[in-house]
Amino acid sequence: MVTDGTSLWHFMAAWSEIFRSGGQSVSRPPVFKRWVLDGYDPIINLPYNHQDQFIERFENQTFKERFFSFSSTAISKLKATANSECNTQKISSLQAVIALLWRCITRARCLPHDCEITCSLMFSTRARLNPPLSDDYFGNPVHIVGGKATVGDLLAHGLGWAAFRLHEAVINHDDKAIKEEVESWIKCPVIYKRIHLFGANLVRAASSPRFDMYGCEFGLGKALAVRSGCTNKCDGKITMHPGREGGGSMDVEVCLLPEYMKNIQADQELMSYLMID
Repeated sequence: MVTDGTSLWHFMAAWSEIFRSGGQSVSRPPVFKRWVLDGYDPIINLPYNHQDQFIERFENQTFKERFFSFSSTAISKLKATANSECNTQKISSLQAVIALLWRCITRARCLPHDCEITCSLMFSTRARLNPPLSDDYFGNPVHIVGGKATVGDLLAHGLGWAAFRLHEAVINHDDKAIKEEVESWIKCPVIYKRIHLFGANLVRAASSPRFDMYGCEFGLGKALAVRSGCTNKCDGKITMHPGREGGGSMDVEVCLLPEYMKNIQADQELMSYLMID
């Protein structure tokens, strides 16, 4: 992965700025100086001797995709409910929405109650390093963390309980944890394939509603919608986008097997929030 979402939308914003200014310099030039873990060489030798060991051919998957749009009012209610249920003010809007979908997807899959399930999310480590990297650092400094639970516990407890599992996973991944994970990978590097990233007991969230996807202007007016390509999509993948109307609204792309998609579209908890204007 050449860049993460932060750098991708930084690039798009700079490109749009160049278009609108007639080719003048950009206001936020990217930072290309590489961050390297202290004591290690920036060049890492991968333990492969043939391309088939790390290249994965794309195969068409039989899954359904659907966008669910949450109004700013629905997001506010979700966040307030999650925080109220666990007696805190630390749960973010994003964590509340992902927690809701974790619960709804798990319910749609009809897994055994003793099955352990994970909801993982990718996030930028720029601000978590000490010293922090610039927001304009161009690259892919992202890590994956996850909340774990059994199906029974996740569904027996409320939205706030699920959201707090995600919140704890994020706040515990600090500078020390990030550097330990990087060091571990350097000592034993591996290129992850899709088989490692998805599974029947996994929900994986990516992208962010904080990305300025609708702010890029190339002379055609504001985009009508934002959609993503086919890469890294599988059963259980959810992709977060800002809502077109702004104001804190979100559009979430959900990928599920056909039978699970049918179930989630009838999920009362999910639909109760989608119907809020």
